[in-house]
Amino acid sequence: MLPKRIKLVAWFKEVGKEDVSLVGGKGANLGEIINSGLPVPNGFIITSTAYYNFIKENKLALKIKHLLSTVNFEKQESLDQVSKHIKQTIIKGTISQELVSQVYSAYRQLSGSLKDILVAVRSSATAEDLAGASFAGQQETFLNVKGEAALLEKIKEGWASLFEPRAIFYRHEQHYDHLKIGIALVVEKMIESDKSGIMFTIDPVTNDKTKIVIEAIYGLGEMIVQGEVTPDHYEVSKDELKILNKDISLQTKALKRESGENKEVKISKNMGKKQKITDKEIITLAKLGKKLENHYYFPQDSEWAIEGGKIYIVQTRAVTTTGSDKQKENGKMQMANGKLLLQGDPASPGIATGPAKVIHKASEINKVLPGDVLVAPQTNPDFVPAMKKAAAIVTDSGGRTSHAAIVSRELGIPAVVGTGRATKDIKNGMVITVDGLKGEIYKGGVVKSNIATDKIVSYIKTATKIYTNLAEPELADRIAQKNVDGVGLLRAEFMMAGIGVHPKKMIKDGRKKEYVTRLAEGIEKFCSAFNPRPVVYRTSDFKTNEYRSLTGGRDFEPIEPNPMLGYRGAYRYINDPSVFKLELEAIKLLREKKGYKNLWVMLPFVRTVEELSKVKKIITSSGLQRSPTFKLWMMVEIPSNVILLPKFIECGIDGVSVGSNDLTMLILGTDRDNDEVAPEFDERNEAVLWAFEHIIKTCHKYKITASVCGQSVSSYPDLVEKLVNFGVTSVSVSPDAIDSTCETIAEAENKIIS
Repeated sequence: MLPKRIKLVAWFKEVGKEDVSLVGGKGANLGEIINSGLPVPNGFIITSTAYYNFIKENKLALKIKHLLSTVNFEKQESLDQVSKHIKQTIIKGTISQELVSQVYSAYRQLSGSLKDILVAVRSSATAEDLAGASFAGQQETFLNVKGEAALLEKIKEGWASLFEPRAIFYRHEQHYDHLKIGIALVVEKMIESDKSGIMFTIDPVTNDKTKIVIEAIYGLGEMIVQGEVTPDHYEVSKDELKILNKDISLQTKALKRESGENKEVKISKNMGKKQKITDKEIITLAKLGKKLENHYYFPQDSEWAIEGGKIYIVQTRAVTTTGSDKQKENGKMQMANGKLLLQGDPASPGIATGPAKVIHKASEINKVLPGDVLVAPQTNPDFVPAMKKAAAIVTDSGGRTSHAAIVSRELGIPAVVGTGRATKDIKNGMVITVDGLKGEIYKGGVVKSNIATDKIVSYIKTATKIYTNLAEPELADRIAQKNVDGVGLLRAEFMMAGIGVHPKKMIKDGRKKEYVTRLAEGIEKFCSAFNPRPVVYRTSDFKTNEYRSLTGGRDFEPIEPNPMLGYRGAYRYINDPSVFKLELEAIKLLREKKGYKNLWVMLPFVRTVEELSKVKKIITSSGLQRSPTFKLWMMVEIPSNVILLPKFIECGIDGVSVGSNDLTMLILGTDRDNDEVAPEFDERNEAVLWAFEHIIKTCHKYKITASVCGQSVSSYPDLVEKLVNFGVTSVSVSPDAIDSTCETIAEAENKIIS
């Protein structure tokens, strides 16, 4: 969105997701969401170009490189000393008059009729918030900055924070070039929050995508991020927007602005034990969370603030911590007999044992040895080197969205937070066991076991096949262990979003082979885990607004008033087959070179029989032919599919899968994501049930398979029973509904037999 001649200062509205290299992760996301109409405090960004110019103009690169070459990364003292020298060097540098002029102008414009408004200055490193590599909080944030002189001072301090010890250490661990990582600075109108907190549009501990998790405190949000207080914890169902759980914590202190300074103030016990935000505010936040996730097509980790009753989103980023191999291994351990010492909040799943190492401040982190259980009042980014050595983390305060929780999940180690008194009750050297999923700390060790944490059920056999809906490659191995007949809906979009770049941009940049390889690698994880059970890959059905959120997307996607009914599905393949051909190339690679004959294809949103015919010709021309091992399915999600189903079948398909979500919306003429009319959305409506029955019986007549996917079959056992009675061949459900659906189908089939 920025012009070719890059500004040194850019307003939020001038930037978007594709500008990460110029304005960093925070800056790009703030621009993205302010342009999408969400409530964001206005502000501007001092771009990474300004930082690079400053380093060049002050001739600092060589000096910084020399200082970094002297670091002994095994010694915290060495890291601290080099960091101090580099930061002093940067702060002594001179900011160009050109930048000073632009900053002053932007600050005056932001202040408006007020003389000098309060702003927050937040670092936004250009390698920040990348998938699997966040370690939030490496650089500094400055709150309640007032006046031009103070702002210039914080700009240099913000640049210097790129070389905090924790940031240097992290880049060293990730093998990033210190001098190629830039930093932008977000200058945002300060929200003097009465209440603040964090929101995840996924349960960050269990990875349950049906929940939105919100944590809240009184005052400014720094205390919740650093885990200095234990917040209220609320859980909301994402689909129904109903509050599922409220866990109210006692808050005894808050960070507030008083007499021109940020001060820690005491809170009365009577006030501190109350629910921090109202039920109405919880639901309003959850709605904003849904909008953020729908915009980014990824679960989001957001910071929010409430001032004078108005809610603001102050930053957002993709959730980068959704499990690891280490956590999966930890999940296969079973508790030994031991005494329960403490109970806290589950913060990062898994079970680990080790000697406790109790430390109270970052200067003591050298005491932590590999395999120790780190026990602390709370953690901050300076604790990360010790956290990387630890077998598990336990803290006195903090919630599931605190620094300790987020970093533990990223490291893949168990963590329990908010215990209240871990540093008092646990003694140095005591062998303890941390169960991060249950939030429990035991005295003693664990024993290895082959028993996984998932519920083990007897393998019930049913005539109706039970498939599962999947998108995330990292879940394939675990879900494949369940009593399931295959993958009935493998969504392309999550893997394509994971690549992060619009496929047409990669084609334009000569990276077609790379795109095919990365897509094939993602699909292969499912094919390998489920082999020889079928994996039904639904080719891409990104809507234009979703495609636009990928890097480079704005150059290739139109802006549509109603993307759901717009440029998507089969019509897109015909109008511009270039991306579809990349998908077919990946499928062919896996089937012919890797030997995965269990990989099938399903076509989404096929409006007409003519579209189906044309798409089939593209598939055939790519070298893929229907055969007993290569089935071609079609999604039935448009009324025209239902009405003309015999003609679609005669065109040549092996099966259909009913997309109950879209079909219900289009039959009833209602948008389930629109709060005003969402109550009218009901897959069990008489008209929708008629369509289900008609589809299934037509498929029987023409001897092809009939499946149903979508949220309905995961949520409504009574609907599943009706589908079995209609004669459905298979259903495809979310992984958490596999076992219950199996039982429902077995009961329904037994009723038919008896």
